Amino acid sequence: MEQLELHQLEDHCIQEHLPPCTAACPIHVDVRGVLAELGRGNSAAALTLLNKTLPFPGIIGRVCDHPCQTACNRKDAGEALEIAALERACAEWGGPPTPPKVFPKKGKRVAVVGGGLSGLTAAFDLVRKGYAVVLFETDGRLGGSLWEISEELLPRTLLMEETRRVEALGVEIRLNAPIADESALAELSATFDVVYLAVGTLSACSFGLALDAQGCVQVDPVTFATDRAGVFAGGGMLHRPGESSFVLAMSEGRRAAISIDRYLQKVSLTAARYNEGPYVTRLYTNTEGIDPLPAVSMSDPRAGYTQAEASQEAHRCLQCECMECVKVCEYLEHFDGYPKKYIRQIYNNLSIVKGTRYANTFVNSCSLCGLCAEVCPEDLDMGEVCRRARQIMVAQDRMPPSAHEFALRDMAFSNSDKFALTRHAPGTEASAYLFFPGCQLSASAPQQVEKTYVYLREVLSGGVGLMLRCCGAPAEWAGRTDLFEEVQAGFMADYRALGSPQVILACSSCYRIFKEYLPDVTCVSLWDLFDAHGLPEEAGAVPQEGRAPLAVHDPCTTRHESHIHESVRHILERLGCPVEELLLSREKTECCSYGGLMWLANPELARDVVRRRIGESPTDYVTYCAMCRDFFAAQGKPTLHLLDLLFPLSVEGYGSEGVDGARRGPGYSQRHENRIRLKRHLLRDVWGEHVETERGDEMIPLRFTEAVQERLEQRLILVEDIQAVIAFAEKTGTKFVNRETGHFLTHYKPNNVTYWVEYAPEGDGFVIFNAYSHRMELVEEESA
Repeated sequence: MEQLELHQLEDHCIQEHLPPCTAACPIHVDVRGVLAELGRGNSAAALTLLNKTLPFPGIIGRVCDHPCQTACNRKDAGEALEIAALERACAEWGGPPTPPKVFPKKGKRVAVVGGGLSGLTAAFDLVRKGYAVVLFETDGRLGGSLWEISEELLPRTLLMEETRRVEALGVEIRLNAPIADESALAELSATFDVVYLAVGTLSACSFGLALDAQGCVQVDPVTFATDRAGVFAGGGMLHRPGESSFVLAMSEGRRAAISIDRYLQKVSLTAARYNEGPYVTRLYTNTEGIDPLPAVSMSDPRAGYTQAEASQEAHRCLQCECMECVKVCEYLEHFDGYPKKYIRQIYNNLSIVKGTRYANTFVNSCSLCGLCAEVCPEDLDMGEVCRRARQIMVAQDRMPPSAHEFALRDMAFSNSDKFALTRHAPGTEASAYLFFPGCQLSASAPQQVEKTYVYLREVLSGGVGLMLRCCGAPAEWAGRTDLFEEVQAGFMADYRALGSPQVILACSSCYRIFKEYLPDVTCVSLWDLFDAHGLPEEAGAVPQEGRAPLAVHDPCTTRHESHIHESVRHILERLGCPVEELLLSREKTECCSYGGLMWLANPELARDVVRRRIGESPTDYVTYCAMCRDFFAAQGKPTLHLLDLLFPLSVEGYGSEGVDGARRGPGYSQRHENRIRLKRHLLRDVWGEHVETERGDEMIPLRFTEAVQERLEQRLILVEDIQAVIAFAEKTGTKFVNRETGHFLTHYKPNNVTYWVEYAPEGDGFVIFNAYSHRMELVEEESA
């Protein structure tokens, strides 16, 4: 991930952009922060924040034309906040302002001409930066046109008190000192390193500076530099009478001070001068569903807000931020940040040559589901960022092989002879269709896969072939491009051998993989076929009268497949099932934590993701993804797979009517066994073939307590792993014995994982007491 690409991705995240009130403010007051403190009743802290950007809060709180209020998002949910009045309240109730920090003297002198707000602000900022500043004012008092404001609105004592702040910082004030013509300006330029002119428009023409057609001084709109070296201009000199505002005058004084500082330090005046002054922010804040609230009334408008009233009004602040992706994603919320921050962490993680890559867990925990892009106003997809990072880590040999090994082994199992099968329908030599049920549906509900295949052969003409295997999604999620391409090539070889029929997909993950990576393969969703050709007869065996509603959970991999969403709901309607729509459904549905292999990389987070999803409604759920159903049911949420309603089964674990959403899904070992049995049943019952039962290590009888079985599931240790370890130990004698218990302890490393098993012989098999695994290398030291 190159630096340029990083910055482009970061730019899509708008969370750090200013809220509209602050962006619209010419001097960029931190309104959000000030109001947060004020809402907590902390007027002193609010004033401290206000003083960071506003030199004269008492004045501006009374005379500002408050463009911030026009931009306030609260106006879309009630009335805009009374920001100017709240700033006044901060100044009145916040106590004496803390004197700002002044930097050491730099040895340069600046003359400021004009004691209005523009000149005062420039002087205030420059003296803080360490420059010796002398302010020249024609009149006998500071404040300029502020004295034209009524005493009732702006008390004279307050005006004088606040303007004296610049003198308290060290600015030399020279009153009754007019600088009115070109010769006076030339004398200042000879005496001072820089001159800042902040006088009224009528005086501008006296200085011999270039003027525009309206008679205003011509200055650079970014730097405020004039046509004379070392002379800058702002304030009323830039505007015709009545054009400027007090807060805009302050902004121009501040921006001019920035240019003067750069000029004296001999650096670029124009570099990185974006978003100075008022502008329109890109920050998006969703106001949908927020209760509209009116502004808090003042008990005495002349006196302004009381402390209690100010706190109450500040409480109406929305504290504008985007965070749309974080609001809907447990993963993004879990790591306590937002995409811009995460993208930087990922880049740093990829840049590490030696050392610990702390962002590995973050990168591998994403479900890659795309919900963030769906809700992001800038279409930023953190899933794609994480997918790309995984691919880079694998290519650079920086991805620990253990991170996704369990899923990749499961994929390899599904594409091995134990499960993989490709056939035309029995008695045919051609297939117009090919049923591809996917590995996880076959592992979770093999009987329903068999019944679905029978149904498809009944309603479709031209022959319906069958292919059992994995589509390669785990490899794609793991960033293993090599394995993914290998799986895709294996599918294409078998697919072409069948004559390239139309593929019927039952699994939503398979549907996404085929659509994205195999565009030349014609595909159709199983649910679209059920909707088009009618429901199987077995569906009528389920009682419909008085049926309770079901909340539909759409798998995240159907996010943009609206036709599937509609077909599923049509099927439920035909079944007589009242449907409840979850708040996040269809294109904004959530992941169950299976996607992206989150459940492997971060089990604790995966459990939180499931809890969040199943807690969205007390209604029982129905879905059409086997892993969604099994993950939800495992945490106690009654959840049906749509096939449970279409093909109710009277088998153990399904209830008397074969429809029981509370049943737990099979364990990991049983999922392997289910796939093996499905293949055997199909070969025997559909193709009429005699199937020999293979015997080998996997046939070693094992016995477990329920607690041990649960422990093995949590540790992702399969029965076949334990069988392989015991077979190795019994064959080679590589085992320890505990003489007190008689238990054996042995280890074996068939691939990247070392398994340890505590066991004892019992009858014709073995009883298992414990098992665990690790990725450490055991090295035997040579004897001396």
